[in-house]
Amino acid sequence: MYAIEMVNINKRFGNLQANKDVHFCLEQGEIHALLGENGAGKTTLMRILYGLYHPDSGEILVNGEKTQISSPKDAIQAGIGMVTQHFTLVPTLTVAENVVLGYTHSATISQKEIEAKVKASSEKFGVQVDPSALVKYLSVGERQRVEILKALYRNAKVLIMDEPTAVLVPQEVDALFESLLKLVKSGLSVIFISHKLNEVMAVCDRITVLRDGEVTGIVKKQDTTQKDLARMMVGRETSTQRMSSTRKRGQVTYEMKDLHVLNPQGLEALKGISLSLHSGEILGIAGVSGNGQSELTKVLTGLLTPTQGSVTLEGQDLTHASPAEITQAGVGRTPEDRHEGMIGDLTVAENLAMEDLDHYTHNGFLDQKAILKDAEQKIKDFQIKAAPTDALRKLSGGNMQKVVLARALSRHPKVVIASQPTRGLDVGATEYIRKRLTAERDRGAAVLLLSEDLDEIMMLSDRIAVIYEGCIKGILSASEASTEKLGLLMAGAC
Repeated sequence: MYAIEMVNINKRFGNLQANKDVHFCLEQGEIHALLGENGAGKTTLMRILYGLYHPDSGEILVNGEKTQISSPKDAIQAGIGMVTQHFTLVPTLTVAENVVLGYTHSATISQKEIEAKVKASSEKFGVQVDPSALVKYLSVGERQRVEILKALYRNAKVLIMDEPTAVLVPQEVDALFESLLKLVKSGLSVIFISHKLNEVMAVCDRITVLRDGEVTGIVKKQDTTQKDLARMMVGRETSTQRMSSTRKRGQVTYEMKDLHVLNPQGLEALKGISLSLHSGEILGIAGVSGNGQSELTKVLTGLLTPTQGSVTLEGQDLTHASPAEITQAGVGRTPEDRHEGMIGDLTVAENLAMEDLDHYTHNGFLDQKAILKDAEQKIKDFQIKAAPTDALRKLSGGNMQKVVLARALSRHPKVVIASQPTRGLDVGATEYIRKRLTAERDRGAAVLLLSEDLDEIMMLSDRIAVIYEGCIKGILSASEASTEKLGLLMAGAC
C-alpha cells in the first residue's frame, strides 16, 4: 500500500498542459524526489495533492483509499503537510504561536500551555526550535524548521517539500537533510521537489522525473547517475566539464582597492577588499553566504556607498557613481535576486528596455515600436520563452533570469557583475546561463562571478578569490584550486 498514489492526473491552464496523465507513487517511509526543470509540472502536481489546485481529471489515493482533496484543510486532515521555499509564518508572533495558529480547539489559549505543547512536539520529532522566540529574529534555516514542525504538529504523515534548499546556506542544507533522515526513520514519508541533482542523489530513495508535464522516468537512486537524471530532465546530454577560456586574458581593466562597507546594523561587512579583473577572464568569488558577497555586489552596482576605498573601470572612478552611471560606463549587472530591479506587472519588453529608456525616448515620448522590435531580437538571441507583451511575473525563474541577462549583456559591457546567476534554476537554464557568461569572457569582457555554488565557481572561473567575514582570504588559479583548499579558506583557515 502506497502512502500516496496519484493516478492519471491531468491539469491544464489555458493552452498549457501542466500535467499530462501523471502517475506518481510515494512509498511508506521514503524520501521520493520529484525532479524536473522549472515549468516541468512538479509544483503544479504537488499543489493538486495539497488542495491548492484541482485536477481536470485523475484521482488521489491516501494509504490505498480514494480521497477527495479540495483544499489545504482536506489535505491536512488526510495527513499531508507542505513546506514551500516562501514561508507562511507571521514574523511578529512567536514560534509556538505560529505552530498552533489555526489549529486550536478553544477560544482562549495560554501562552505557557502552547509553548509547552510545542516544546514537547519539538522533542518528539527531533526538530529543534525555541517556542518562545519571535519568528522575525530567526534565520532562514530556523524558520524552515518551524514550518516543518508546524506540519508535523498537525499530524502530517506525508511532507511535501517544494525546493526546500533554495533559500538555505550549505550548513543549513546539511542540517535539513539530517532532520529529514531522522523523521523518515520515525515513519514520515517525504516528497522532495528539486532540480539539484547532487541533493537528490544525497538524500532521496527514489526519483520521479517530469519533463513538459509528463513522467519521463521513475528510478531508484542506486540504479541511476546524475548524468542519466539530467538527460531525463532536459532530453539531451548536459555538460559538467570545466569551461576553459579560448583566449589569453588581457590587461587589468577593473579594480577595487581597499573597499570598506558598513551593513545596516553599522558593522563592517567589507574590510579592505582589493581585487583586479583582467579583460577576458572570469574571477570567481567563493564563500559561504553572509560573508560580504551581497554588500560587495551592492557596492559595485551603485546600491551601497563604501566608507573607504575605490572602484575604477579603465581608470574611470565609479566609487560613488549611481546605478545608471555605472551602466553607462560599461558595466553589465545581474542582481543576486532576479526580482530586484524587475517589475513583474510590466511586460518583458518594458523590463528589457528599463535601463536604457533614454535610447527609446524622442521628444519626451517613448518609442513603443522600437522597444517591441528590440525586445523581439533579444528574446530570440537569449532564447527566452515568452512574447514581448507577456507580463514578466508569468515567466518561469529560468526565463526571468534570461531577461535579466539579456538586459545586462545586450549592450556588450566591458565588465559583467554576475551575482548568484543560476540560483534556483534548473539544469537546462543553468547550463545556458553559464555558456553565456563564458561567451562574454571569450568576447573579452572581465566577468566577476559571485556564487554560493562551489561547483559552478570551479567550472567557470579562471581565478578564484575566497571571501570570509568581509576579507579576501586567498586567490587561487583554477589549476591549483581544489574543493579541499577552497573549503579551508571558506572556513577561515589561513
